[in-house]
Amino acid sequence: MTIAAYTVTDPIAEHGEGPVWSSRWGGLRWVDMLAGDVLALDAGGGVRRRHAGSLAAVVRPRVSGGYVVAAERELLLSGSDDLDAPLRSLGEAWTDPSVRMNEGGCDPDGRFYIGSMAYDAAPGRGSLYVAGPGGELSVVLPGVTISNGFDFSPDGSLAYYADTATGRVDVLDYTPDGGLSGRRPFAVVDPGQGAPDGLTVDAEGGVWVALWQGGAVHRYDAGGRLDAVITLPVRKVTAVAFGGDGLDRLFITTSALDVDRAEQPAAGALFAADPGVRGRPVLSAAL
Repeated sequence: MTIAAYTVTDPIAEHGEGPVWSSRWGGLRWVDMLAGDVLALDAGGGVRRRHAGSLAAVVRPRVSGGYVVAAERELLLSGSDDLDAPLRSLGEAWTDPSVRMNEGGCDPDGRFYIGSMAYDAAPGRGSLYVAGPGGELSVVLPGVTISNGFDFSPDGSLAYYADTATGRVDVLDYTPDGGLSGRRPFAVVDPGQGAPDGLTVDAEGGVWVALWQGGAVHRYDAGGRLDAVITLPVRKVTAVAFGGDGLDRLFITTSALDVDRAEQPAAGALFAADPGVRGRPVLSAAL
């Protein structure tokens, strides 16, 4: 099945990433990552922008109210859902300026995970971390190159994860006490179709994967079989999230990094598609 995407905004981001819908926010937020900005879509289709730091890798709502932003090498907490509320740093997580945070999410029990990568994408220099109650980070998966999409099955027993450089989406088992284990391949992307970037899981257990350099989003059913494709007019597709009042609209972020805008004038726009399936409410951070 092929589904067409449509534009929601003008090409406003240099490197749009990490869309997330929260009814508490009243809509969608995402990041213009390398600009260090968090963006918010209002009901009328306008976009508000808030500068968070030198880099903004991911944003998630907090269980207690407010939101968390993963910045370049630190986690920032807001105690209010207001986009412009003050942000408090939990401290520098590492000192190496050549490694930055990149994409993340939460497990069903509220633990916040954040990946990393080298600015030059050198192999094996990243990790997937989990944050403790005070924000301290522990390594879950070492030796990662470009830590990207992360989400859970509807019953919370499985996690899906993409290290973009591997060209595949992996699946892991999850238990509240044991955390993540048993990493194994779930779906392999043909290199000619792009590389797996951000992902989200729908209410039926289907995994929607943004394809960097692929100009598309793939849906894999719970068995790992490709069963739907969303096509876009830009190649650098970065991440996906369900939103709308019924969680039945799939929002898609894109990048204009090193793109010829004359060739791809919509690069950096926010897109959406109507996939005929619902998503699930966002998993929030207990930070």
